[in-house]
Amino acid sequence: MKKHLLVITTGGTIASVKDEAGLVPSLTSEELISYLPELGEDIMLTTKALYSLDSTDITPDHWLGLAKTIKDNYYKYDGFVVCHGTDTMAYTAAALSYLIQGSSKPIVFTGAQKPIGFEITDAKANLRDSILYAADDESMGVQIVFDGEVITGTRAKKTKSLSYAAFSSINYPLLASIHEGRIIRYMKQKKPETAPVFYDKLNKKVFLLKLTPGITPVLLPEIFKNYDAIIIESFGVGGIPESLEEVLFVELKKYRPEEKVLVMTTQVTYEGSHMETYEVGKTLSDNFSILEARDMTLEAVVTKLMWVLADEGLDWAGICGKFYRPVAADTLY
Repeated sequence: MKKHLLVITTGGTIASVKDEAGLVPSLTSEELISYLPELGEDIMLTTKALYSLDSTDITPDHWLGLAKTIKDNYYKYDGFVVCHGTDTMAYTAAALSYLIQGSSKPIVFTGAQKPIGFEITDAKANLRDSILYAADDESMGVQIVFDGEVITGTRAKKTKSLSYAAFSSINYPLLASIHEGRIIRYMKQKKPETAPVFYDKLNKKVFLLKLTPGITPVLLPEIFKNYDAIIIESFGVGGIPESLEEVLFVELKKYRPEEKVLVMTTQVTYEGSHMETYEVGKTLSDNFSILEARDMTLEAVVTKLMWVLADEGLDWAGICGKFYRPVAADTLY
């Protein structure tokens, strides 16, 4: 049975060429596909050049545009492959996991550490693997396919800046691996029985505060004033220095919890946050209504908050319920 896939290009290293200024994403979607070897008569490709951007310039508005493009073409194709720069790919894959929920069709992200036109490159293998994976009957939902590994969209993180094995699956197993065109699945996914649900709004007023030794609270009042949600990337399992406590507690007392949503996460990549472990974290959680990221990736926390808070009518209980409800395997508890 023939599979008709839509390949959407957004720029990134995979579509870049080198000029005097460095790498610039400039290949058209047709030029990108022309580098692929013959895929066989069972796979038909249509290309769409949506953006031509370095992924550091991708914003939530681009995520919404990408989700809309997939929604508008959802019933025309059997699957989708999105070529994207690696630096923010994990954010985009997580965002699309919230904007398009319950997809029985695959939405596969890929890219490269070296442009596809280079003599030595990972781009051809990544693009070919992604197309083969998207054309497989058992594939569904949002994933990243990179260096022969298939990672759930809400669990991916770029962990290496130069190596071909750029992405890791955080606190969750790989879905599959791909070797010489053969898909080896480690986890069986269940096809949704209902139509996918598409969302078209995000609240961009989410701020990430990374704690560093000796940090002062001078900016906290301005952060609370200008953002609807503040994610504190704490030390260890949820540690906060005493230097922040007084001002943080003062700011939290000024607002209802649904007005300024505070989320605690950790700088540690694996195993998640556990705020109840130490007194400082327990004091915060005992005295204020806050959220805890637990085993979610930072990319998933940021994008899920934007999705949750786009629903302006939610009270605190509604925010908690939506944030803690697992979506696309983004949390195990």
